[in-house]
Amino acid sequence: MTRIVYVNGRYVPYADAAVHVEDRGFQFADAIYEVCEVRGGSLIDEARHMARLERSLAELQIRRPMTAAALGHVMRQVIRRNRVRDGLVYLQVSRGAAPRDFAFPGPDVPPTLVCLAQSISAAQRDFKALSGIAVKSMPDIRWQRRDIKTVMLLPACLAKEAARKDGAREAWFVDAEGFVTEGASSNAWIIDEGGAVITRQLGLDILPGVTRATLLDVLAEEKMQLIERPFRLSEAYAAREAFITSATQTVMPVVRIDGRSVGDGKPGPVAGKLRRKFHHFAAISSA
Repeated sequence: MTRIVYVNGRYVPYADAAVHVEDRGFQFADAIYEVCEVRGGSLIDEARHMARLERSLAELQIRRPMTAAALGHVMRQVIRRNRVRDGLVYLQVSRGAAPRDFAFPGPDVPPTLVCLAQSISAAQRDFKALSGIAVKSMPDIRWQRRDIKTVMLLPACLAKEAARKDGAREAWFVDAEGFVTEGASSNAWIIDEGGAVITRQLGLDILPGVTRATLLDVLAEEKMQLIERPFRLSEAYAAREAFITSATQTVMPVVRIDGRSVGDGKPGPVAGKLRRKFHHFAAISSA
């Protein structure tokens, strides 16, 4: 089956999907994006993803390409045309294509909108959660507005590649004071010896993860102790459990950090419980 991609008003074959050579997303990373989980043919936490998209656009003063309802229609069309049951749908909006100049183009330049969908085996993700993943710590060299979901992902790519070469699946960024900020494509969590769930509070230095927000709902309903504060890498080494959250991984146990076992080196019961309960709390929108 030929994959179909939405590009600026047209549904085109994957091989023919292209944007202009002077698109500002390509030349300046002047673009934002969203990744939404598709589960059983339905969109997960669509409203929260659309709200974050709106915020990112506003923070960068990029014009909204269409209404949230129209974006929802595009996403559903891409999911249907690619017959995705489990996987993800990706939206990217750039400031548009204009002659290369650091100054923003005028209002006559329309934003560029791209949407694609990809199948990912839910069974494979669940199987990976049974054994957990390893992470590698890396210095945080990113820009200072990490709360905006931009496509400036080169530091994340470098960190992910270093992690891969070290036998890890994810990288955790560590700031100059020795505190973990977040993962290269996830939010970072630990569980201390007292059973408290700890994750960094929202601010300019981390992305407000949609999966993170839904997990806070789970923790509140389950009456589990939550502490939102920075934690040091040394605390993560000594934690009872650790895990990451993201749209594609939901809740994924972390069993090794920098080659050191977390707890007994196996996925812990709290992360497992949170993973099982996550989709009971996530908002499911029919695709």
